[in-house]
Amino acid sequence: MYPSDILTRLYAGEESEKLYPKEEQAEAVVGAEDILQTNIFNVMLNRRSQRKFESKPVEDWKMEMIFAAADTAPTAGGFQGFEIFHVKNQETKTRLVEAANRQPYVSAPEVLVFCMNPERVKLNFPPEIIRKFSVQDATLAAAYAQLAAHALGLSSVWIGMIDEKKVMEALSTDLVPSSILCIGYPQKTLQPKPKRNLAGLIHVVQ
Repeated sequence: MYPSDILTRLYAGEESEKLYPKEEQAEAVVGAEDILQTNIFNVMLNRRSQRKFESKPVEDWKMEMIFAAADTAPTAGGFQGFEIFHVKNQETKTRLVEAANRQPYVSAPEVLVFCMNPERVKLNFPPEIIRKFSVQDATLAAAYAQLAAHALGLSSVWIGMIDEKKVMEALSTDLVPSSILCIGYPQKTLQPKPKRNLAGLIHVVQ
């Protein structure tokens, strides 16, 4: 459904019915090119978690870019030991709200559930190590998706308080979820919160 070579095709100029038909969505094409030049440090410094979203739907091309960003995240051995569930069904979203400690914003316009898939990690290590790799893979993919969402003018909130079993039942999967990422247009722009002083964050080992 979502092409994996979107970034390549953006630069190559290949036409696609799915990806910005130029004669109909010329502005979207220009916007996408601008987004690809976004300074990553500006994105990181200005990102804020958002819990109040507009009902406005997110454009398909923006979701496609978010998935493409997640696809570029580093993974153990390059095996990409994770899966993403793009939840559109409202009934499933309602069940996820219940599975996420009744946090209402889990019913956002776009809901992505990042799950571990250790079976994809074809490395010769004990199962507990492979599972750890898969947790890290899913986490990094979600983080890349979150930064991409902000670069696209969207907001998001990361949900870590989840009942894994209930999430799995809602998605009808045997894959264990690591996090839920809720995405949409913010009701208002939030300013970044101050972070820890680097002097108290960094421990230099000589």
